[in-house]
Amino acid sequence: MSAMRYLLTLSYLGTAYHGWQVQTNARAIQPVVQDAMAELFPERPGLTGCSRTDAGVHAERYYCHFDSDRVVDPYGVICSLNRRLPNDIAVVDCRPVANDFHARYSVTAKEYEYRIYNGRHRDPFTLGRALHYRFPLRVEAMGAAAACFVGRQDFSSFCAGRAKPGDKTRSVFAAEVYRQGDLVIFRVKADGFLYHMVRIMAGTLLRVSEGKLAPGDLPAVLAARDRRAAGPTAPPEGLYLTRVWYENE
Repeated sequence: MSAMRYLLTLSYLGTAYHGWQVQTNARAIQPVVQDAMAELFPERPGLTGCSRTDAGVHAERYYCHFDSDRVVDPYGVICSLNRRLPNDIAVVDCRPVANDFHARYSVTAKEYEYRIYNGRHRDPFTLGRALHYRFPLRVEAMGAAAACFVGRQDFSSFCAGRAKPGDKTRSVFAAEVYRQGDLVIFRVKADGFLYHMVRIMAGTLLRVSEGKLAPGDLPAVLAARDRRAAGPTAPPEGLYLTRVWYENE
Protein backbone atom coordinates (compact mmCIF):
# COMPACT_ATOMS: atom_id res chain seq x y z
CA MET A 1 0.00 0.00 0.00
CA SER A 2 1.38 3.42 -0.95
CA ALA A 3 1.69 6.13 1.66
CA MET A 4 -1.30 8.38 2.27
CA ARG A 5 -0.98 12.11 2.73
CA TYR A 6 -2.74 14.05 5.48
CA LEU A 7 -3.17 17.77 6.08
CA LEU A 8 -2.90 19.10 9.64
CA THR A 9 -4.32 22.48 10.58
CA LEU A 10 -2.63 24.11 13.56
CA SER A 11 -3.28 27.20 15.64
CA TYR A 12 -0.42 28.55 17.69
CA LEU A 13 0.83 31.44 19.76
CA GLY A 14 4.38 32.05 18.58
CA THR A 15 5.69 34.07 21.53
CA ALA A 16 7.84 31.27 22.96
CA TYR A 17 9.10 29.99 19.60
CA HIS A 18 11.70 30.93 17.04
CA GLY A 19 9.28 30.56 14.14
CA TRP A 20 8.00 27.44 12.38
CA GLN A 21 11.09 25.82 10.92
CA VAL A 22 13.55 23.61 12.78
CA GLN A 23 16.40 25.64 14.33
CA THR A 24 19.73 24.25 15.50
CA ASN A 25 19.90 26.39 18.64
CA ALA A 26 16.34 27.60 19.32
CA ARG A 27 12.88 26.15 19.95
CA ALA A 28 10.57 26.10 16.92
CA ILE A 29 7.01 24.95 16.22
CA GLN A 30 7.83 22.22 13.66
CA PRO A 31 10.02 19.98 15.86
CA VAL A 32 7.63 20.32 18.82
CA VAL A 33 4.77 18.99 16.67
CA GLN A 34 7.01 16.27 15.22
CA ASP A 35 8.03 15.16 18.72
CA ALA A 36 4.35 14.76 19.61
CA MET A 37 3.70 12.85 16.39
CA ALA A 38 6.64 10.50 17.09
CA GLU A 39 4.65 9.10 20.03
CA LEU A 40 1.79 8.12 17.67
CA PHE A 41 3.60 6.73 14.63
CA PRO A 42 6.19 3.94 14.24
CA GLU A 43 8.59 6.49 12.75
CA ARG A 44 8.84 10.23 13.36
CA PRO A 45 6.91 11.66 10.36
CA GLY A 46 8.29 14.42 8.21
CA LEU A 47 6.21 17.57 8.38
CA THR A 48 6.02 20.12 5.55
CA GLY A 49 4.60 23.56 6.41
CA CYS A 50 2.74 26.10 4.31
CA SER A 51 5.08 28.96 5.19
CA ARG A 52 8.05 30.02 7.25
CA THR A 53 7.12 32.30 10.13
CA ASP A 54 9.49 34.53 12.10
CA ALA A 55 10.25 34.29 15.79
CA GLY A 56 7.34 35.57 17.85
CA VAL A 57 4.82 35.45 14.97
CA HIS A 58 1.46 33.73 15.53
CA ALA A 59 -0.91 31.68 13.38
CA GLU A 60 -4.66 31.31 13.65
CA ARG A 61 -4.54 28.76 10.83
CA TYR A 62 -1.29 27.08 9.83
CA TYR A 63 -1.26 24.11 7.44
CA CYS A 64 1.25 21.30 7.18
CA HIS A 65 1.20 17.86 5.58
CA PHE A 66 2.68 14.47 6.46
CA ASP A 67 2.70 11.02 4.89
CA SER A 68 1.77 7.78 6.60
CA ASP A 69 2.14 4.16 5.45
CA ARG A 70 -1.03 3.28 7.31
CA VAL A 71 -4.54 4.68 7.34
CA VAL A 72 -5.02 6.94 10.35
CA ASP A 73 -8.13 8.16 12.10
CA PRO A 74 -8.09 11.98 11.68
CA TYR A 75 -10.15 12.61 14.80
CA GLY A 76 -7.89 10.31 16.80
CA VAL A 77 -4.83 12.20 15.55
CA ILE A 78 -6.37 15.52 16.61
CA CYS A 79 -7.19 14.32 20.12
CA SER A 80 -3.93 12.43 20.64
CA LEU A 81 -1.72 15.28 19.48
CA ASN A 82 -3.57 17.86 21.55
CA ARG A 83 -2.95 15.75 24.66
CA ARG A 84 0.77 15.80 23.91
CA LEU A 85 1.30 19.35 22.65
CA PRO A 86 1.97 22.38 24.88
CA ASN A 87 -0.96 24.70 25.53
CA ASP A 88 0.22 27.32 23.04
CA ILE A 89 -0.07 24.91 20.06
CA ALA A 90 -3.33 23.23 19.05
CA VAL A 91 -4.34 20.89 16.23
CA VAL A 92 -7.76 22.01 14.96
CA ASP A 93 -8.17 19.70 11.96
CA CYS A 94 -6.69 16.66 10.21
CA ARG A 95 -7.87 15.30 6.87
CA PRO A 96 -6.62 13.11 4.02
CA VAL A 97 -5.56 14.89 0.83
CA ALA A 98 -4.37 13.84 -2.61
CA ASN A 99 -0.81 12.53 -2.78
CA ASP A 100 0.20 15.38 -5.09
CA PHE A 101 -1.07 18.01 -2.64
CA HIS A 102 1.68 20.15 -1.12
CA ALA A 103 1.15 22.34 1.95
CA ARG A 104 3.43 25.03 0.52
CA TYR A 105 3.41 24.73 -3.27
CA SER A 106 -0.35 24.21 -3.64
CA VAL A 107 -1.04 27.56 -1.94
CA THR A 108 -2.81 30.16 -4.11
CA ALA A 109 -3.15 32.94 -1.51
CA LYS A 110 -2.40 33.81 2.10
CA GLU A 111 -3.87 36.35 4.46
CA TYR A 112 -2.02 38.06 7.31
CA GLU A 113 -3.16 40.49 9.96
CA TYR A 114 -0.97 42.93 11.84
CA ARG A 115 -2.60 43.90 15.13
CA ILE A 116 -1.86 47.09 17.04
CA TYR A 117 -3.12 47.68 20.56
CA ASN A 118 -3.82 51.41 20.55
CA GLY A 119 -4.61 51.94 24.23
CA ARG A 120 -2.93 54.69 26.21
CA HIS A 121 -1.63 52.29 28.88
CA ARG A 122 -0.19 48.84 28.37
CA ASP A 123 -2.56 45.89 28.53
CA PRO A 124 -1.24 42.65 30.09
CA PHE A 125 -3.72 40.64 28.01
CA THR A 126 -2.25 41.82 24.69
CA LEU A 127 1.39 41.54 25.79
CA GLY A 128 3.26 39.56 23.14
CA ARG A 129 0.08 39.35 21.03
CA ALA A 130 -0.13 42.86 19.58
CA LEU A 131 2.15 45.86 19.15
CA HIS A 132 1.44 48.44 21.84
CA TYR A 133 1.29 51.88 20.20
CA ARG A 134 -0.05 54.47 22.65
CA PHE A 135 -0.26 57.51 20.36
CA PRO A 136 -3.44 58.27 18.36
CA LEU A 137 -3.62 56.43 15.05
CA ARG A 138 -5.01 58.01 11.89
CA VAL A 139 -6.80 54.89 10.71
CA GLU A 140 -8.40 56.50 7.67
CA ALA A 141 -5.03 57.71 6.35
CA MET A 142 -3.49 54.30 7.02
CA GLY A 143 -6.31 52.65 5.07
CA ALA A 144 -5.84 54.99 2.12
CA ALA A 145 -2.14 54.14 2.09
CA ALA A 146 -2.83 50.39 2.37
CA ALA A 147 -5.06 50.56 -0.71
CA CYS A 148 -1.94 51.44 -2.73
CA PHE A 149 -0.58 47.95 -2.06
CA VAL A 150 -3.36 46.32 -4.08
CA GLY A 151 -2.38 45.04 -7.51
CA ARG A 152 0.52 43.18 -9.12
CA GLN A 153 3.62 45.18 -8.29
CA ASP A 154 7.30 44.94 -7.46
CA PHE A 155 7.58 44.99 -3.65
CA SER A 156 11.37 45.32 -3.41
CA SER A 157 10.89 48.34 -1.12
CA PHE A 158 9.02 46.06 1.30
CA CYS A 159 11.53 43.21 1.41
CA ALA A 160 14.22 42.77 4.06
CA GLY A 161 17.84 42.56 2.98
CA ARG A 162 18.22 38.90 4.00
CA ALA A 163 15.75 37.79 1.33
CA LYS A 164 16.97 35.50 -1.44
CA PRO A 165 17.67 37.11 -4.82
CA GLY A 166 14.87 36.83 -7.34
CA ASP A 167 11.66 38.33 -8.60
CA LYS A 168 10.04 40.58 -5.99
CA THR A 169 6.74 40.90 -7.86
CA ARG A 170 3.63 39.83 -5.96
CA SER A 171 -0.13 40.21 -6.43
CA VAL A 172 -1.92 41.80 -3.48
CA PHE A 173 -5.64 41.07 -3.70
CA ALA A 174 -6.87 43.11 -0.72
CA ALA A 175 -5.43 45.42 1.93
CA GLU A 176 -7.35 47.34 4.59
CA VAL A 177 -6.97 48.98 7.99
CA TYR A 178 -9.80 49.12 10.49
CA ARG A 179 -10.41 49.64 14.20
CA GLN A 180 -12.07 47.31 16.72
CA GLY A 181 -12.15 49.23 19.98
CA ASP A 182 -8.54 49.74 21.07
CA LEU A 183 -7.30 47.29 18.45
CA VAL A 184 -6.25 48.57 15.01
CA ILE A 185 -5.85 45.82 12.41
CA PHE A 186 -4.02 45.84 9.09
CA ARG A 187 -5.24 42.92 6.95
CA VAL A 188 -3.61 41.93 3.65
CA LYS A 189 -4.19 39.06 1.23
CA ALA A 190 -1.74 38.16 -1.56
CA ASP A 191 -0.51 35.30 -3.71
CA GLY A 192 2.73 35.36 -1.76
CA PHE A 193 4.83 37.48 0.58
CA LEU A 194 8.49 38.47 0.68
CA TYR A 195 10.73 38.29 3.74
CA HIS A 196 9.32 40.65 6.42
CA MET A 197 6.97 42.14 3.78
CA VAL A 198 3.89 42.49 6.00
CA ARG A 199 5.89 43.85 8.93
CA ILE A 200 7.51 46.48 6.69
CA MET A 201 4.09 47.36 5.31
CA ALA A 202 2.82 47.80 8.87
CA GLY A 203 5.83 49.94 9.84
CA THR A 204 5.24 52.10 6.77
CA LEU A 205 1.57 52.57 7.65
CA LEU A 206 2.61 53.75 11.11
CA ARG A 207 4.82 56.35 9.42
CA VAL A 208 1.73 57.48 7.51
CA SER A 209 -0.21 57.82 10.77
CA GLU A 210 2.64 59.89 12.21
CA GLY A 211 2.55 62.26 9.21
CA LYS A 212 6.06 61.30 8.11
CA LEU A 213 4.60 59.88 4.89
CA ALA A 214 1.37 60.79 3.10
CA PRO A 215 -0.92 58.14 1.57
CA GLY A 216 -0.09 59.67 -1.81
CA ASP A 217 3.59 58.89 -1.24
CA LEU A 218 3.08 55.12 -1.38
CA PRO A 219 3.23 54.77 -5.21
CA ALA A 220 6.63 56.49 -5.16
CA VAL A 221 7.82 54.25 -2.31
CA LEU A 222 6.84 51.20 -4.37
CA ALA A 223 8.39 52.59 -7.54
CA ALA A 224 11.70 53.22 -5.74
CA ARG A 225 12.29 49.47 -5.34
CA ASP A 226 14.56 50.41 -2.47
CA ARG A 227 14.12 49.15 1.10
CA ARG A 228 15.28 52.53 2.42
CA ALA A 229 12.23 54.23 0.88
CA ALA A 230 9.76 52.38 3.12
CA GLY A 231 9.19 52.56 6.86
CA PRO A 232 10.78 50.42 9.59
CA THR A 233 10.06 46.73 10.15
CA ALA A 234 7.30 46.48 12.76
CA PRO A 235 7.95 44.07 15.67
CA PRO A 236 6.86 40.43 15.21
CA GLU A 237 4.37 40.15 18.08
CA GLY A 238 1.59 41.87 16.11
CA LEU A 239 1.74 39.52 13.10
CA TYR A 240 -0.71 36.64 12.53
CA LEU A 241 -1.12 34.21 9.65
CA THR A 242 -4.91 34.09 9.56
CA ARG A 243 -5.89 32.15 6.44
CA VAL A 244 -4.47 30.13 3.54
CA TRP A 245 -6.18 29.28 0.27
CA TYR A 246 -5.37 26.22 -1.84
CA GLU A 247 -6.01 25.18 -5.42
CA ASN A 248 -9.69 24.46 -6.18
CA GLU A 249 -10.84 26.41 -3.11
